[in-house]
Amino acid sequence: MRKVIIIGGGISGLTAGIVLQKSGFETHIYEKNPIGGGELTGWRREGIYIDNCIDWLTNSKADGSEMYELWKDIGMLGDDIKMCPKDKFFSYTADGKTVTFWRDLERTKKEMLEISPEDKDNIEKFINTVKIGEVFTVPANKPMDKFGPKELKKFWPFLKGMGAIRKAYDGMSLQDLADSFKSPVLGKAFTMMHPANTQAFSFIVSYATITSGSGDIPVGGSLPAALRICDRYKELGGDLHLNCPVKKVVIAGNQASGVLLEDGTEVNADYVIGATDANHMFTKLIPPEYMPKKMKAVFDDKEHYSTFSKFHAFYLIEGKVGIPEDTSFWKCDGPMIGHTKMNAVGTLCYDYDPTITPEGKTLVQVKAIQYLEDCLDWIDLAKKDPDAYEARRKDYADKLMAEIVKRYPEAEGKIRCIDTWTPATYASRCNSFNGAYMSFVADKNSKTVTTPGVIKQLKNVFIAGQWNMGSGGLPPAAVQGKFAAWRICKKEGVACK
Repeated sequence: MRKVIIIGGGISGLTAGIVLQKSGFETHIYEKNPIGGGELTGWRREGIYIDNCIDWLTNSKADGSEMYELWKDIGMLGDDIKMCPKDKFFSYTADGKTVTFWRDLERTKKEMLEISPEDKDNIEKFINTVKIGEVFTVPANKPMDKFGPKELKKFWPFLKGMGAIRKAYDGMSLQDLADSFKSPVLGKAFTMMHPANTQAFSFIVSYATITSGSGDIPVGGSLPAALRICDRYKELGGDLHLNCPVKKVVIAGNQASGVLLEDGTEVNADYVIGATDANHMFTKLIPPEYMPKKMKAVFDDKEHYSTFSKFHAFYLIEGKVGIPEDTSFWKCDGPMIGHTKMNAVGTLCYDYDPTITPEGKTLVQVKAIQYLEDCLDWIDLAKKDPDAYEARRKDYADKLMAEIVKRYPEAEGKIRCIDTWTPATYASRCNSFNGAYMSFVADKNSKTVTTPGVIKQLKNVFIAGQWNMGSGGLPPAAVQGKFAAWRICKKEGVACK
């Protein structure tokens, strides 16, 4: 039985491990943290569950798609796992008007036209393009660079649809899309959920996931999902080594012999998969010259490929004060969070999942976008002055709480912050490049880049994770784990299960 070491027990590493165990390999996952799941996680403060990850889950609809079947295979979803329906993408309120991106696309169209009939042509173009985007799915059985005529034929409707969306909004960022509307309320709404420099294409596809009914959320949120996946891996005989950080990959000639753990233990293997942050992989675990050229080009092109993260604050409110469930933004003259001025604040209210929110209470998370300068400041401050870092977290949480109270006066005296986390949290816990929880954002003048996950100089080392594919997230992380496993199965001449 061939032995595979997987560095990192996040969604990508666990998926690779599950697929390889099913395919007849012996696998060992080495994870630096005391729990598996990576960024797919949550935790408790004062007995309250705090969710870090899933706002919507792409391809969660039981439609037999490759991605849905992969979610089932790894334990993310299943016939016995209940779902919270995603009734809207989000809403934005300004100047007495509310724009809601409903699951019901015709309802969205109707309400947009009521707000701004003069934007009729733009609204209809947007709605029609979202309808095209409902064919979106994530190929999950085989790497796209290995597609043959059979796979191309199967995914032709998907490829054709994605091409039509790109053509409709070619060379447009979300800010460009916003500026194309006569109504400032409609326009501004498009810049709420994603960074303004994101390609308009990305917003269309994200929203289409909701309107197609394929963006629901597993009941219980991220941590229970992560634990299910860990259990699935262990049930198949996989070895999940927690609190076991890897120091480096041991390389001899054109292959790896295994890994060296931080405690000095050397572990040998036939294959190694790096399922950790890509920057960490190619700066700490193996020399940077091994980074694939396509990936290096993206890392080097700071003009067209950027990273971002967020400052998160989580609040407990005694009672119900009128905050809508799920995600809602409103216009405000808000505080500076780092170098970023808040001209809108949004709440993610967990009332949609009664297993998360205690009866008679309200749980809300507020997220403030942080660009590169902010992220680096957080990471630097956390290292150099932990007391100042904690003070800044509290200060920003207090400022955002004040904005919630302005919007919902009934919350006065009933609301308190129970936790915050920052880009430095992701950098520390997950070795995340620049504290980013998602991979690169390609601007309107660039293309998203997919790296095959092969290291040409090393015949038995593969890389997996969201940094290999597009703008990142859970589906890319999972499929890249599957693809790394597929490549190993192919080399060994065995069926990839």
